[in-house]
Amino acid sequence: MMDNMTHFTTYTLMEPHNAKSYRYIYFTCFLFLYGMILFLNIWLSVVIVLEKALHEPMYIFLCNLCVNDIYGTIAFYPKFLHDLILNSYVIPSYMCAFQAFVVYTYVMCEYSTLAVMAYDRHVAICRPLDYHTKMNKFSCSILLGLCWVIPFLNMFIAVFLSNRLKLCKYHINKLYCDNWSMVKLSCESTVINNIYGYFVISFYFCLSVFIILSYIKLIIACKASLECRRKFWQTCVPHMFTVINYVIAVFFDAMYSRYGSNNVSESLQNFLALEMLIVPPLANPVIYGLKLHEVRKRIFKSFVNIRKQ
Repeated sequence: MMDNMTHFTTYTLMEPHNAKSYRYIYFTCFLFLYGMILFLNIWLSVVIVLEKALHEPMYIFLCNLCVNDIYGTIAFYPKFLHDLILNSYVIPSYMCAFQAFVVYTYVMCEYSTLAVMAYDRHVAICRPLDYHTKMNKFSCSILLGLCWVIPFLNMFIAVFLSNRLKLCKYHINKLYCDNWSMVKLSCESTVINNIYGYFVISFYFCLSVFIILSYIKLIIACKASLECRRKFWQTCVPHMFTVINYVIAVFFDAMYSRYGSNNVSESLQNFLALEMLIVPPLANPVIYGLKLHEVRKRIFKSFVNIRKQ
């Protein structure tokens, strides 16, 4: 398990509550959840890719959201299902770093995509005449690239800073690895990690403020026009629901990871850790698929075509 007295090559993870008694029930439930997440997100992505009528910025960003949900959940569900089957909750240090990297690039990419979608709706509703100029193929490509490049750079630096630390503990009190849990295992000073962590949190907090201000401006702008109100209700309400849910999930996860108490029940700990890996990937395709008229119409069309075959 260890190279020497202070370096551990394998970590142990938290066991689910009553894992020995209920692990097959847990396995069935999480396998079903993972199957639904993959099915809904892949279906919506394929519909958007294949339907030329949906090759618009709003739907392209929605497709990016679905692809990111698939990417993020790959880091958790297969490993967790494997652990439940074997009833062994251990992970090598390199896999732990990889899992933390994927989970938190997923979180950051989701935030970035939601911010880009807020900007897209702001331009579409507040400045409709400039929409096709501002949201052309080149600018959309740049925005999509930034949604992925910035999170990857942020997490590459964070994981690099974590891996340089000497460890004196090897148990992560969570169902999966995250960067701050790895940092807390160190016996050394973590001041640099702390400073960098607060920098990243501040950056994404500013993105959250940008999203909120965009929607406040949209609500004010929509008072003047019935058409604007119709657009806002159709395209922005599902987005607002997604943003609120995601901000709350990430906020509680970040606060618990950094300032969590042993007095918090294990069930609540697990809920806070898993909410952002269950609800957004499951809710996003359902909310957008049902609420956005064009997407809903194309999904029903594809479903009818499949039944005819």
